[in-house]
Amino acid sequence: MSHVFLGSELEGVATWWRIRRKDGVALGFTSHDRDLAFGGMTYRAAPGMLPSAIRRTAGLERDGVEVEGVLAHDSISEDDLASGRYESAHIAIGLVDWESLDNATLFHGELGGVSRTSGRFEAELRSAKAALEADFVPRTSPTCRASFCDADCRFNPARVTHLAAVTALDLADNRVRFGSAPPAGNMHGGTVKWVDGPLAGLTMEVIEAGPSGLVLDRTLTDAIAVGDKAFLREGCDHTISTCATRFGNAANFRGEPHLPGNDLLARYPTG
Repeated sequence: MSHVFLGSELEGVATWWRIRRKDGVALGFTSHDRDLAFGGMTYRAAPGMLPSAIRRTAGLERDGVEVEGVLAHDSISEDDLASGRYESAHIAIGLVDWESLDNATLFHGELGGVSRTSGRFEAELRSAKAALEADFVPRTSPTCRASFCDADCRFNPARVTHLAAVTALDLADNRVRFGSAPPAGNMHGGTVKWVDGPLAGLTMEVIEAGPSGLVLDRTLTDAIAVGDKAFLREGCDHTISTCATRFGNAANFRGEPHLPGNDLLARYPTG
């Protein structure tokens, strides 16, 4: 028989909160005044956590959640929040009987972007139902709609992923140079996934590539040392010419590069 929570006036019920980051780190917290262990995980006492409202519906609209205080726990460092380690982390929230440890999950979702407001970190909680809002009907486009190396692209990422070590760092320009890196032109729109050093587990996007190195979309730190390694994945500009000549993958191109534009009927004939 499943446990019925809040069925009596006096009942030992606490809220629990579980965070699973993209880099594999899992953290658990509870509003109880002592740690609780259940489901193969220890939930640390975080009495400052205030779940003010959790609304579940049978419809397709997003479930509403309001929670305060969790991002202030001692085990969540300011550097990890600022560097983006918690963005898109999977979130689960539920209830637990602190005597019997019977528990139930009330909410599944993920963290949106983490921002700092008035000296505090705040994050949007997106319900799992948010995935139902995605428009899965493809639209015509001259460029490829697939994400590079995803299931639609079908290109083997191992062919464009390289393990390289840091050779130089320029914090003023947020630029890093790697040894044995692919040609700079191939790294436009690519990614850097750190495998050791202070940024291990983080993936950053390349916003500029040149002979002097790669400019990344997230702030680098002076704790990065020469020799720290990362996986460099080349980028793709999603054009048919690149897909055909550079990758030989035109058969899987998800776009309409030769489709006439909307202005075709408005063009004047030329003699």
